[in-house]
Amino acid sequence: MALRQLARAQPLFARPALAPRSALLAPRFAASFTSTPKRSDVPPAAYQTPPGQGPIPPKGQKVKAPFSVRSGRFFRNLGRVTLVVVLGTTGAFLYVTQIQNSPPDQLPSDPKKPTLVVLGSGWGATSFLKQLDTEEFNVVVISPRNYFLFTPLLPSVTVGTLEPRSIIQPTRYITRHKKRKVDVYEAEAQEVDPVKKTVTFQDLSDVRGSAGSVTLNYDYLVYAVGCENQTFGIKGVNEHACFLKELSDADKVRTKLMDCIETAAFKDQPQDEIDRLMHMVVVGGGPTGVEYAGELHDFLIDDLKKWYPEVADRLRITLIEALPNVLPAFSKQLIQYTESTFAENKIDVLTRTMVKDVKENAVVVQDANKQMREIPYGLLVWATGNTSRQITRDLMTKLATTQTQRRGLMVDDYLSMLGADGVYAVGDCTATSYAPTAQVASQQGMYLAGIFQKLGQKAKYERQLSELRAQNASPEEIEATVKKLNRSAKLTPFHYSHQGSLAYIGSEKAIADLPLFNGNVASGGGAAMLFWRSAYISTLYSVRNRTLVLADWLKVKIFGR
Repeated sequence: MALRQLARAQPLFARPALAPRSALLAPRFAASFTSTPKRSDVPPAAYQTPPGQGPIPPKGQKVKAPFSVRSGRFFRNLGRVTLVVVLGTTGAFLYVTQIQNSPPDQLPSDPKKPTLVVLGSGWGATSFLKQLDTEEFNVVVISPRNYFLFTPLLPSVTVGTLEPRSIIQPTRYITRHKKRKVDVYEAEAQEVDPVKKTVTFQDLSDVRGSAGSVTLNYDYLVYAVGCENQTFGIKGVNEHACFLKELSDADKVRTKLMDCIETAAFKDQPQDEIDRLMHMVVVGGGPTGVEYAGELHDFLIDDLKKWYPEVADRLRITLIEALPNVLPAFSKQLIQYTESTFAENKIDVLTRTMVKDVKENAVVVQDANKQMREIPYGLLVWATGNTSRQITRDLMTKLATTQTQRRGLMVDDYLSMLGADGVYAVGDCTATSYAPTAQVASQQGMYLAGIFQKLGQKAKYERQLSELRAQNASPEEIEATVKKLNRSAKLTPFHYSHQGSLAYIGSEKAIADLPLFNGNVASGGGAAMLFWRSAYISTLYSVRNRTLVLADWLKVKIFGR
């Protein structure tokens, strides 16, 4: 009985008493609202971290962001700048090309304006046309070719480094952007009559119409016909040698070079015949001959050994020069550098050696010891210099009393031809104290364009003065016009400014002879080659040419020649 009451009063497994939920939560809420003191009640020293021991740096000390943050910020900014530059460059390129490919409307020919005839499309004529203001003239261009050829890069075309279309600029590409219409005729000038002031020209292309010889009157004549290849009267040169002056010459050299290589690789070809076919001879140690030898060596190293290993090691290059050294216009140290580079590249240089005869398969030379010997060849490239054209010699004959220099036309300090009224001559056809180079012809053309700009201004001010006097204008207006007329009549003589000499010598090397103050700077090697390329790129006449040449150089690096 007692045990039953005890069990009923205190169970064996009794649950503990649970407090109400509100009683359990109350202390937490109370603590959250009452245990945290206000910031104003805590002394400031409690919130200060000792210097250098916490995330807050001492006052005045800069916080350096982590490397990952800084690099991410740098690359984001770099990406934005790159995007802006790429979009801006692309937009400018497209804008310039569209402007150049969209010629504007031109003024028609004006019978009241004087007729200006330009003979040629070389360095002098093209430079003149590019700078000429045609508003005061009726301009006519006559040339056997309807394009300008960038001759310094012509050796690169012979081995496929550059494509032919990359270094030519159509003449109409220049003339169609002029204010007044310019007539361009692809024809060869046959005769110039300085007394009657006429030019006779004829179409000598393969496709001819019914029109034959045409005679045109002129008021002014810019004579820039250039020169032809100098053979010195050596027998067999015209029949067996390849020249390097025109675009067709480069194509001929390119074709014959590959013919020699393919014939040498022909089955059962005799060994002595392989040696002859693979021997390339260059006559002339000037920039053209040296650059072609360098380009030919690059072709051997970069391409021929890959695709023609059976005959590549048989290729020989020989450079023949009559003078004591190659590149006589360059400084002595650059001449020595070129000759040493050629020796490393196994290019034979025969100086003091004169060519006496050219046969179909061999060239006869006289060496420095006055001994005669034959040099077999597969390809012979003739790059010995220039001589006057027949039309120039005929013109000199008509002016025999004033034109007494055999090597070219004599001009005064303003490039006006002696003995011929209204005739100006520029370029290689002239006999001046300057070397017959593209640089001289280009500067002469630009100078002559300035002369004709003043002639045009003079004619315009003379008309204005006549109109003012006819209208009884005020003395002040007449005096102002007279001052302008007098300024346009003042001419300064031509002065040539030498900008330096460049030449590529192969193996990614070039030489540069640059003027500096009263002396010069001579440089050779890879850096000079980069300067050589940048200089020629900047000298090219249009964005189109620059883009094509850069693309050709890139293609050669990737795909070869």
